[in-house]
Amino acid sequence: MEELVAAVRRGDAEGVTALLEAGADPDTPDGTDGLPVLCLAVAAYDRPVAEALLQAGADPLRRLPDGSTPLMRAVDGGSHLLALALTSHRVPLQAPERAELLARARRWSEAGAEAELRRITGLTGPVERVRVEDDEVGWWCEQLTLGGTTVRDEHRAVLTSTEARYGIRTPFDELVARAVAHPDRDHVVWCDVVFTLGRRTDEETWQWSRDLLNHPDRHHRLLAADLLLSLILGDVVTGHDPFWDRGRQLVPWAEQEQDPEVLAVLLHAMTHDSAPEIEAVGLSYLSHPDPRVRALVPETVHRPESLTTVLTLAHDEDPGVRGAVCHWLAHHRGSEPEVGDALVALTHDERQPTRICAVSGLAVRDDPRCVEAEHRIGPLDPELPFDERLLDVWRYQRRREAADGG
Repeated sequence: MEELVAAVRRGDAEGVTALLEAGADPDTPDGTDGLPVLCLAVAAYDRPVAEALLQAGADPLRRLPDGSTPLMRAVDGGSHLLALALTSHRVPLQAPERAELLARARRWSEAGAEAELRRITGLTGPVERVRVEDDEVGWWCEQLTLGGTTVRDEHRAVLTSTEARYGIRTPFDELVARAVAHPDRDHVVWCDVVFTLGRRTDEETWQWSRDLLNHPDRHHRLLAADLLLSLILGDVVTGHDPFWDRGRQLVPWAEQEQDPEVLAVLLHAMTHDSAPEIEAVGLSYLSHPDPRVRALVPETVHRPESLTTVLTLAHDEDPGVRGAVCHWLAHHRGSEPEVGDALVALTHDERQPTRICAVSGLAVRDDPRCVEAEHRIGPLDPELPFDERLLDVWRYQRRREAADGG
């Protein structure tokens, strides 16, 4: 069993799986303090290893000498996805275990990670803080260490997702307070609150979110815009999207919003609807100083007569704006020759993704200039996934051969 302990310690999920399949006990003690190896994975925030142990039968509710369980330790550690994995292993939790889980998560949420960390360690020294990013999911959290004890500040996400899982409809204002305690659209708590409220596709949630746009604090307005975008996109789980055509209702706020980040999210939400007033407010920001706003202008445009205005952004100084315009032009199905000319110009862009998009757009438009432009894409990074758009020139050539009877 020493091999399993060693594999868990080094975070070797494949090795752990192989040993478990060969008959290793998933509740093997760690050889130091007698705790099951699942606790090692929890302490290391190693979700792949924890999931391998759970799949093999490790018990997340096993009572430990201090009265805790591996699940409770995951909650204390503040790992949202790890706590979710351990919670989901035994569904549903019995009422006492569920109450314990909620109470523990609520205690950490209300006290705050640093205050609770100081309480349990009894220390008053400086806290070491490290930003931890999840490349797979795309969010981040802060990891705090004091006196050898480490926690992450995801407890409010643990509480929010657990409440939703067990049918507890947490008040709107309480969820808002949890999100703005971590005022960043990419923080795990903010993301989880948006996901949770975004699944409440009811009129009450829409109105509350829209009313929040009037808040004097930019973070509250940013959250409101994020929530409205989520509601417009609909419930990704059920496919329910009752607010798909509500973007035009956001025009008054988009016309007056001064914060560029809030404005960009509002424009993003509005692009899923189409109306003359949406296009008008979009075009009014054609020369906005923030590239995040300019990049969204093309998505608000639906009238052919506005095409010339959009094409000016193909020469924008910001590469992100040019990339967004290229994407829009590549999907534009009008026959205007100036679209092809703009795409040809973008095949010379400094960024390879934009060049790939431009060449693809030309090929889809059956523009013969795509063949010569393809050579400007340049060498590809072998570490990146293959981009299907790279086959569009080949597909164009096959269509031409078929048309010529070849």
